[in-house]
Amino acid sequence: MSGIVAIVGRPNVGKSTFFNRLVGHRVAIENEQSGVTRDRHYGKCIWNGVEFSVIDTGGYVIGSEDIFEEAIRKQVLIALNEADLVIFMLDTQSGVTDLDHAVAEVLRQHPNKKIIAVANKADNNDLILQSYDCYTLGFEKIYPVCSLSGSGTGDLLDDVVDSLPKDVQEEEDINIPRIAIVGRPNVGKSSLVNLLLEDERSIVTDIPGTTRDSIHTRFNKYGHDFMLVDTAGLRRKAKVHDDIEFYSVMRTIRAIEDSDVCVLMLDASVGIEAQDLSIMNVILKNRKGLVVLVNKWDLV
Repeated sequence: MSGIVAIVGRPNVGKSTFFNRLVGHRVAIENEQSGVTRDRHYGKCIWNGVEFSVIDTGGYVIGSEDIFEEAIRKQVLIALNEADLVIFMLDTQSGVTDLDHAVAEVLRQHPNKKIIAVANKADNNDLILQSYDCYTLGFEKIYPVCSLSGSGTGDLLDDVVDSLPKDVQEEEDINIPRIAIVGRPNVGKSSLVNLLLEDERSIVTDIPGTTRDSIHTRFNKYGHDFMLVDTAGLRRKAKVHDDIEFYSVMRTIRAIEDSDVCVLMLDASVGIEAQDLSIMNVILKNRKGLVVLVNKWDLV
């Protein structure tokens, strides 16, 4: 299972530019206007032969009544809780602000998290010297980088990779394949798992989002032995509103990363939608085996 690295910081410090550099292409929108990034973006980065997941978050603000900024704060905190390592992004050119101090205080409330402070936009020697002002936040080391050119990112990524937890799996599960059932909400994932297990392992209702966590169950029948994972339905990020569903999305992504084969369930009565293709892209980017299953065929 790969590690997860979350990029956090106040608005307009260059988080999305750095995220795009790590994943190798422009996934997140880059703009000088603050607050452009509202949803979390997920990507994969490979450095020195080590692969890990990267999460780009919106700019963290406090004391604002704006509805989007409140939602962004929640998503940042969730990414912080789920990540194995956090990159705290600062802006060398604008210097340390009160909001940077506020974000640093939030990070200190997670003493078990590895925090790496990065002074972005340090694209010349004078700005590298200016980045030393970031030491006033109390971090042991500051990494001056320039996300736009890539300057300084090599040393940073060396330490990121060294700080990530090494792959650890339970001994009994080492040689057991993991099959994850994924798809949009209410396509019948839990019904399929219950059918295969011949047991009401998961709650099944007509309400989308009934399954909120990834449920692992050992399947040992008919000469087969593998781990079956029922996951929460993945909706478009714009339609994800409450905290619990934020966690569900992240754990489903984790389940995909940790699986050997993913069964992508489609709803025959609805057809293929853009979100189905987005989920398939997540599976393919993680280089997992893919089985497409069309459910509710009797309704066609």
